Amino acid sequence: MSAGGFRGRATVLVVLAGILALALSGCVSKEDSTGAVADASVDPAQLAGLTLRVGDQKGGTESLMRAAGELDSLPFKVEFSTFTSGPPEIEAATAGKIDFAVTGNTPPIFGAASNAKIKIVSAYTNNAGGDVILVPAGSTLTSVEQLKGKKVAVAKGSSAHGNLLEQLGKANLKLGTDVTPVFLQPADALSAFSSGAVDAWAIWDPYTAIVQQDSGAKILASGTGVVNGYGFGIASNEALADAKRNTALRIFVEHLAKASKWASANVETWSQQYAKAIGIDPQAALAAQQRSVRPAIEIDDTVVASEQKLADAFAAAGQLDHKPVIADFVDKRFNSAVAPYAVSTQ
Repeated sequence: MSAGGFRGRATVLVVLAGILALALSGCVSKEDSTGAVADASVDPAQLAGLTLRVGDQKGGTESLMRAAGELDSLPFKVEFSTFTSGPPEIEAATAGKIDFAVTGNTPPIFGAASNAKIKIVSAYTNNAGGDVILVPAGSTLTSVEQLKGKKVAVAKGSSAHGNLLEQLGKANLKLGTDVTPVFLQPADALSAFSSGAVDAWAIWDPYTAIVQQDSGAKILASGTGVVNGYGFGIASNEALADAKRNTALRIFVEHLAKASKWASANVETWSQQYAKAIGIDPQAALAAQQRSVRPAIEIDDTVVASEQKLADAFAAAGQLDHKPVIADFVDKRFNSAVAPYAVSTQ
């Protein structure tokens, strides 16, 4: 391994060392959860004793909202729990361990396919430039077509999984037949990538920016123009059905939309705070945020249709037990709270 590659691995492992692995037993519940959840609310003054439980990823929601000053005036407490990726957040919400989390575009699809007790309640967008397939600096691979017969590390059910599936489809390759997925969370995927145990790595920012900078890894394919680039706020059905937590969720989602708008307008300032939050080089942080900052959007038919298309692709590829109906797992009750800070999907 080159010295640069070693530094890249060490840098990402430092980031990952701060991530708390939340231990959850069992799988997502198979109970039907597609029914509507009542939209009851209370006066925010009644929320003083409430703690909203929010799932997060390193340098994610908490860091963004603190940098934007959007946690300061909430009329309730927020308890953040850190996860390695979106799928464990879906499981935690279903298990009643958290009330809300922001994930990429793919975790809610796998959750819906397992009848997770969650709803998509907010949405965010970018051009998916940070969702990439990386190859080592010395790799001779120059196209996705050349991945045939190769191994690719990817976190199962993550946005990177969705990007990998779509990139292979575009190249007329099938995941699991033409290309072998090696399902690993980022820390283990980094080790496999650095050691040459896999030929490529489907991953997202900030890992993309860190590994590019520190080991010279090359982008084989970017998600721009291939996948929708959406992120989603998911809430547990249990929290949505509770008047106090539902009210707190509406307020939290509004403040998160404001923070996302601030970050979009202040990318350099936000990237500096982001670098400090996760302990990476400021230039890597800036590269990540220039590609991956996500302003809020309203959940409309375009968003739902795009997610359904991705779900259909996963089902057709045999990656899901059955094809879920994404609209059954969407709740638009917070659109009005997000609207003043949202960008258009058109």
